[in-house]
Amino acid sequence: MTTPLVERTLLPPDNRERLGGVLAALTTRRTTGAALISPDGKRVDLPPEIFEVVREVVEMLTQGLAITIAPHQMVLSTTEAADILGVSRPTLVRLLESGEIPFEQPGRHRRVRLADVLAYHERARRHQAAGLDQMVADAEDAGLYDLPTDMGFERLPADSDGE
Repeated sequence: MTTPLVERTLLPPDNRERLGGVLAALTTRRTTGAALISPDGKRVDLPPEIFEVVREVVEMLTQGLAITIAPHQMVLSTTEAADILGVSRPTLVRLLESGEIPFEQPGRHRRVRLADVLAYHERARRHQAAGLDQMVADAEDAGLYDLPTDMGFERLPADSDGE
């Protein structure tokens, strides 16, 4: 019998360079036909969605980032949900009370589904991106990006070390 997955965090290995070859092998546009070989030598074909998850996990680990794996039906406390969104708990409670994020309150404590927190996060990200796009369009319309014709400019050379 398998233990149900609650949450698991993977830390990057001390020697991240050894993941470079794995990432290179996984970095391909062709995701069909991907497979794993089990310890007993059995080939297990991977659906494209699973292949993408494996590739993204290895990519994040090579960048030194930790990965947390959690099922979407997971129910969070307000503190956990606030941590995921990067906001304070009172700010999260205001989002809950205003109806931005659905929640349940079976007793004294509010409970939020992880899927709802992630959906709100995506909506907020898209709203922010649309706002920034509109600000750029407004600035372009106002001529704020236009350089005066009598003013010369010089491009700075790009640093060779990426800074």
